[in-house]
Amino acid sequence: MRVSNSAKLVLAAFFVTQGLPATAGERTEAASTAAPSIQEQLEELKDGQRQLRKELEEIRKLLEVRAAVTNNAAGPEVPKISSVDVFGEPYAGTNTARIAIIEYSDFDCSFCSKYARKVFPRIHEDYVKTGKVRYFFRDLPELEDTNAWLKARAARCAGDQGKFWEMHELLFALQGSPLQDPAALAQKLGLDPDSFAKCLSSGKYQENIQRSVDGAKGMGIFGTPAFLFGSVTKEGDFVWVKKVLIGAQTYESVKSILDEQLTEVEKSKSAL
Repeated sequence: MRVSNSAKLVLAAFFVTQGLPATAGERTEAASTAAPSIQEQLEELKDGQRQLRKELEEIRKLLEVRAAVTNNAAGPEVPKISSVDVFGEPYAGTNTARIAIIEYSDFDCSFCSKYARKVFPRIHEDYVKTGKVRYFFRDLPELEDTNAWLKARAARCAGDQGKFWEMHELLFALQGSPLQDPAALAQKLGLDPDSFAKCLSSGKYQENIQRSVDGAKGMGIFGTPAFLFGSVTKEGDFVWVKKVLIGAQTYESVKSILDEQLTEVEKSKSAL
C-alpha cells in the first residue's frame, strides 16, 4: 500500500510525541522536509477533532429534539418560566418597548451562529430598531468549552466600550474557529486596545457569565439557542414570560410570537 507524504509526516509526528521511535525513512523525511511544521500540523488536527466533536454533539441534540417532536404531538418539553429578573441588565432597543426577548446563546454553537447571522438582523431591523422590542442577550456556553467562555468575555469587554453587538456579530461570523487573536478583533472594531486587553486578561466577566449559566440551568434551560418571550414590567425590572422556545428558529417563528404579543399590548391599551 502506498502512503502519502502527509500521512508519513503525521505518523512520524505521532511517534515522536508518544516517545516511540519512527522508522529511519520517516525520521529522515520528517527532519528534512517538514520538521518545523509538525507541531502546527498536530495543532491543526486537534482543532479539527475538537470542532468535529462539538458538531456531532449539536447534531445529537437536534436529533433528540426531533425525536421528541415525533413522539409527542405537543412538541418537545420546554421549561415553565413565569418571570425573569432583568434589573440593570443591558439590552438592545428602547426603554419604551413593552415586549422583550431574552436569548440564551453560545458563541461556539453552530445553530446559534445561524440564527445570529440570518434571523437576528431581521428581528433587529423590524422590531428592535423600531422601538417595539427590547432584546436581552445572555451567555450559556458549555462548561468545558474554554474557547466559548473566552468569546463571551470578549463580547462583554467590547460592551464596556459600547461595541457589544459589533463584537457579537464578528464572533458569530468566525464561529467554529478558536479565538487566537482577540487584539485583531479589537482593532477591527476600533476599540481601545489596552483597555480591552486589560478587561480580557483580568477575567472581569467570568462570574457574570457563570451566573448566566447557573440561572439558565436553574430554570431548566440547558440547550442553545433558547428564547424567552414576554412583557416588561412598567419599572423595567422583570419580564413576565409568556412563551419559551428551545432550539434553532426561523424569522417567521419568532415574528409570529412577537406580532401576537404586540397585538395583545395594543388591545390592553385600547381597553383602558
